Amino acid sequence: MDGLLKLGLIKARVVLALIMLIVAILVIIVLGNIPFSSDMKVMLLDYGKEYYPFTIQNVMWVFFWLGIGELIYRAMLTFSYNSSLSKVYLPEDETTMLTTKDTRELYKRVNREVEIVGDLPSLLKRLILHFQANHSIGQAHEMLNSQIDIKYNTMDSQYNMIRYITWVIPTFGFIGTVIGISASLAYAGGHDPQAGTFLQEITSRLGVAFDTTLIALAMSTILVFIMHIVQSFEEQTLVKLEEYILDNFINRLYI
Repeated sequence: MDGLLKLGLIKARVVLALIMLIVAILVIIVLGNIPFSSDMKVMLLDYGKEYYPFTIQNVMWVFFWLGIGELIYRAMLTFSYNSSLSKVYLPEDETTMLTTKDTRELYKRVNREVEIVGDLPSLLKRLILHFQANHSIGQAHEMLNSQIDIKYNTMDSQYNMIRYITWVIPTFGFIGTVIGISASLAYAGGHDPQAGTFLQEITSRLGVAFDTTLIALAMSTILVFIMHIVQSFEEQTLVKLEEYILDNFINRLYI
C-alpha cells in the first residue's frame, strides 16, 4: 500500500486504474466460463450474442471496477494519514510546552519524513514555518483551521470521479434499455407476427433491455454504499488529525 503511494499520487492512481481494468477483464472472463445457466450469463454479460464481448454489460463491469479502484485509492490515502497519527511527532503528556527552539527541532524531524500531500508531517511543516515567521499562536491556530478547510474541500472535489462513475453506470443501463426496446420494435416491424419464433425473439431483446438497467442499478447501489463508508472514514480521520494537532501542538506553543 505505502509502496504504491510512494510512486506519487498521480502515478499511484494510474497504476491502480490499470490494475482494476485487468481485474474487470478477468471478472468478465470468469463469469463467462462459470457454469451458470445461460439466462444468468445473458443477464450479467449479454453472453453469446454476435457482438460479444462488446456489450453494454461488459462496459458497465469495466466502469464498476474502475470505481472500486478509485475507492481503494481514497482508502489507501486515509490509511496513510491514520498511520502518521500513530507516530509520536508531538509530545502527548500534560506538562510539555513547545518553544520556538523546540519547533525548530520538530521541523527537522518532520522534514525528514516521506511526504504524502495532506498528511501529518507536511501539515506540521506548514504550521511550524508559519509560527516561526509570525511568532503568533493565534495565527498558527487560524492557519490550522484554513488548512483543514482546504483539505475538506480538496477531499470533496476528489470524489468527483467516483460520483461521475456512479452516474454513468445507470446511464449505460438506460442506454441498453433504449437499444433493447429499439431492437425489439425493429424486429417486430420487419418480421411476421405469426412466425413461431416471433415472440421468443421479441422477449429476448426486451430481456436484454431490462437486464442492463437491473445490473446498472445494482452496481451503482454498491458503489454509492462503499463510497459513503470510505468518505465517512476519511472525514473522521481529518477530525482526528485536527484534534491531534490542536491538543499537542497549538495548545502547547509558548513564546
